[in-house]
Amino acid sequence: MTPLLMAATGVGPTDHGIATPVSLILIAAAAFLIPLLAGRIKTPAVVLEILFGVAVGPVLGIIEPGEELLGFLSEFGLFLVMFLAGFEIDFTRLERQGPTQLLSGLTLFGLFLGAGWVGAGLLDYSATEQRLFLTFLIAAAALGLVVPALRETRRGSTRLGQLILITGVFAEVGSLVGIIVLSVLVDGGVGIDLLAIPALLAVLAVTLIVLRRAAWWYPERFERLFRADDPAEMGIRATLALLFVFVGLATLLEIEAILGAFLAGAVFTFVFRDPGQLEEQLNGFSFGFFIPVFFINVGIEFPLSELADRDVLVQALSLIGVAFAIKLIPSLLLMLRRFSLRESLAAGILLAGQLSVIIALADLGLDLGLLSSGLRAGAIMLVAVSAVISPVGFRFLAPPLRDEPRGAPRRRLLGSP
Repeated sequence: MTPLLMAATGVGPTDHGIATPVSLILIAAAAFLIPLLAGRIKTPAVVLEILFGVAVGPVLGIIEPGEELLGFLSEFGLFLVMFLAGFEIDFTRLERQGPTQLLSGLTLFGLFLGAGWVGAGLLDYSATEQRLFLTFLIAAAALGLVVPALRETRRGSTRLGQLILITGVFAEVGSLVGIIVLSVLVDGGVGIDLLAIPALLAVLAVTLIVLRRAAWWYPERFERLFRADDPAEMGIRATLALLFVFVGLATLLEIEAILGAFLAGAVFTFVFRDPGQLEEQLNGFSFGFFIPVFFINVGIEFPLSELADRDVLVQALSLIGVAFAIKLIPSLLLMLRRFSLRESLAAGILLAGQLSVIIALADLGLDLGLLSSGLRAGAIMLVAVSAVISPVGFRFLAPPLRDEPRGAPRRRLLGSP
């Protein structure tokens, strides 16, 4: 059971209690001050948040992993990242563009998988099941890094930003589903457990139909969701309710909860194409506190001690090299789509970033005997290294665009025509 669900149900006490006063003070101060420092030194805030977590966690030992409140806030932040990733998809624009953009993203993800299969072979993984697991693991992307990086550089509405986001969706969701299906096959073979994903998709389809019919027949009631002056904040309540319903369903079906969070955001924005003020409100409280806590916790939970063994360190460094190569090399083909070399490399380096979801999947691979302890440690190190290098590299190769002039229409992450 995840920390968020344990905290909600009261199940599963932690070793360190709810939270220490020192950790509360440090994390609250960091969430407020780090963006100010990041702006001064022109570094993505997420990088400093992760480094701060490493400093107060494994380096200085001021905050230990396992505090219940920190785990609750961190996981809620991860769910919000995934929800906003689905929420930010502009289905209207995608429909106008036709299948071209989707096919481009799907093709790039397919190239990641092919390169990942080759890379897994270079890491001396010859067994088909092990090689497939490692292929999905390193071909995955982290929307938790992609969305903030595009937002900070204001490149989400560009052609490059759109392609990166769509590819990131395919890479994260596709790899996640691939690993879930593979793990079910390895653990129990072909059986009823494989019906979990179709069952979640069936609930998704029913929810879409019900919401669209309800919005069509009772538009005046749904308009309240997007009113900025609603004292009950029904828009926030509706989005969070949908988020937790899908997270709960995914957990009930023993599917990774972040997949449910992403689908919830996608459902909402598919039904309600113009969220208006509601999007700004969601971004405000999400990026204002919960998401920074998630990134700080990534640093706190980084286990430096596991990398003390030289053999483990060599395996870890090899995995990091392969993980970056399988994203950067295929991304160079974007130059055939009239992207510059810098833009192509920027896309590759951002999509190479990973977050703590990979650690959870690596733990699953270790339990199933599909990954060695060295490669699990490599996955942990990959998260720490790529979560710092990817946003910094993207910002260097694709510098922030100028602010839109006053009076210009606000663009959503995928942009407007």
